[in-house]
Amino acid sequence: MFDKFVPDIYTKSIYTIDYKQLKKNKVKCLIFDLNNTMVPLTVKSPDKKLIDLFEELKDMKFKIYIVSNSIKKRVEPFKEKLCVDSSYLSMKPLLRKYKKIFNINKFKDNEIACIGDELINDVWCANRMNFISIFVNPIGTKEYIPTKVGRLFENFIINKLTEKKLFRKGKYYD
Repeated sequence: MFDKFVPDIYTKSIYTIDYKQLKKNKVKCLIFDLNNTMVPLTVKSPDKKLIDLFEELKDMKFKIYIVSNSIKKRVEPFKEKLCVDSSYLSMKPLLRKYKKIFNINKFKDNEIACIGDELINDVWCANRMNFISIFVNPIGTKEYIPTKVGRLFENFIINKLTEKKLFRKGKYYD
């Protein structure tokens, strides 16, 4: 039951992901969560480091999306400054936005990687779609109330995965 919460890749941050290896593995599309994955909740627009990363990823010919549960006003500055497609009020862990991206682009499921800091809203969604799931550590401590509630369930899941030796927080792998 808990295996759908095990990420395919677990790494410290979006900056430690081996994007060249993803490209070698035929990944064509990257779906990023915004809050505490790309930037802390308090940051209102991308910094130079994030802009440079996204430019590098676009140079590698990745199709990039930001899929967030945040409101349009929160997501738009990132969409505009990073020049990528986005989805706001995505209602994760529902799969509607993921299915839309999948159907619009005609990607195979193994050609899409989802990157996020939440096991339920990011990893579980990706795994249910058979996308590659990449779990990163949250980069901020401030969170919306629904996220805080989700973290309680996430901690329970992580404890179960650790008991079953399927996942351990802080033990990174590709």
